[in-house]
Amino acid sequence: MDKQQLFENIKRKKSFLCVGLDTDIKKIPGHLLKEEDPIFAFNKAIIDATADLCIAYKPNLAFYESMGVKGWIAFEKTVKYIKDNYPDQFIIADAKRGDIGNTSAMYARTFFEELDIDSVTVAPYMGEDSVTPFLTYDNKWVILLALTSNKGSHDFQLTEDANGERLFEKVLRKSQEWANDDRMMYVVGATQGRAFEDIRKIVPDHFLLVPGIGAQGGSLEEVCKYGMNSTCGLIVNSSRGIIYVDKTEKFAEAARTAAQEVQAQMAEQLKRVINNQ
Repeated sequence: MDKQQLFENIKRKKSFLCVGLDTDIKKIPGHLLKEEDPIFAFNKAIIDATADLCIAYKPNLAFYESMGVKGWIAFEKTVKYIKDNYPDQFIIADAKRGDIGNTSAMYARTFFEELDIDSVTVAPYMGEDSVTPFLTYDNKWVILLALTSNKGSHDFQLTEDANGERLFEKVLRKSQEWANDDRMMYVVGATQGRAFEDIRKIVPDHFLLVPGIGAQGGSLEEVCKYGMNSTCGLIVNSSRGIIYVDKTEKFAEAARTAAQEVQAQMAEQLKRVINNQ
């Protein structure tokens, strides 16, 4: 999926919502544990309930890897189900990979050849040769960690060098030598608020993957105010605030209601972008 196709989906659905499939076997409704594959059964129900309201799904690999082979099977089945039934969805493998070149090449092969996923999150802190193997695939996206939503982001990402440049700013500037806004996105946490202004000065045209609204306390309105650009430029993720709002047999209906509430807010925020087209 290219940048224009992504924007067309956003306009058509009046949404830039990404539903995070952070599926924990210990948190899904108890009745699903009777299923042959409880994780996939949960994901399938969530996907069916929300697919018309979102433009992306983001399975977090940690939740699947924690279950070993069974988790990987559920992950692969989830990806295949989305691709077969909702091919307009942008799929993000939230894997946070990044290693020396030959290892990164194997990670890239896993997600882009074996699984044919649209994008993968990558940690850039080992430098160019740890990222470029992911950029050898046409029509695939690399989503670099830039400024994350967790409290610990202050430990390193906001530290300044002698010239006053913060580490996340260095990542944004340097990485643009590797790929343009048709191949690369950045993770910026919703809790970072006004920092979106500084980020847009460096990467005005890139899409930003924004976790941290809802359960983590980020403000959608603030993210849009400082981070939205002429092609929206945002993919805002919500995980717990959608998939775990109910633990009864009506969990999928409740997830849909939660997604509808977010989508309605997004539709309002998108008016100025769509009206300017």
